[in-house]
Amino acid sequence: MHIEALVVGRLEANCYILVCPATSEAVVVDPGGDADLINAKIAENGWQVKYIINTHGHLDHTGANAEVKAATGAPILMHAADAPRRPAPGRAAADRALADGDSVNWGKLSLRVIHTPGHTPGGICLLAGDKLFAGDTLFAGSVGRSDFPGGSHHDLITSIKTKLLVLPDATEVYPGHGPSTTIGDEKRYNPFLR
Repeated sequence: MHIEALVVGRLEANCYILVCPATSEAVVVDPGGDADLINAKIAENGWQVKYIINTHGHLDHTGANAEVKAATGAPILMHAADAPRRPAPGRAAADRALADGDSVNWGKLSLRVIHTPGHTPGGICLLAGDKLFAGDTLFAGSVGRSDFPGGSHHDLITSIKTKLLVLPDATEVYPGHGPSTTIGDEKRYNPFLR
């Protein structure tokens, strides 16, 4: 899998374009802003976007949904608990609701949906082999905020400890903001998980 990481929007969210090298099919994870940048990267590489996936419903992860959908024709996928927050003025609604354990397949690749409530009720992480796209659930040395409406610190920590820290230590973590990390490093060094 080829991973194209773009930092987008004024809150500098990580948008990931995940590409199957064998087929050039792709999924776009969290197009939070800078739609022109995202669409240009897709067009210049000739990638065929099959899905747009939001790890949660906050604007810094969904802000370019409508423009990327208009350019690619790809449906928008989001967990059911966050999907009702759409549509809002100027934003595209989710086309398909995701649930824990769902698989999202494109090209010869697959992502498994892991429901990790806490940052938002419908927060999800996406696992592809040894790579975890963590949204705003887990960061390098930190965890997602839980003080927004619908957030719960207890649920967030429970989600991380019971669903993410059980993954192999070598699992690479690609968060919604900031640098990548590994599950092993977060087990050992993340002060919020001790």
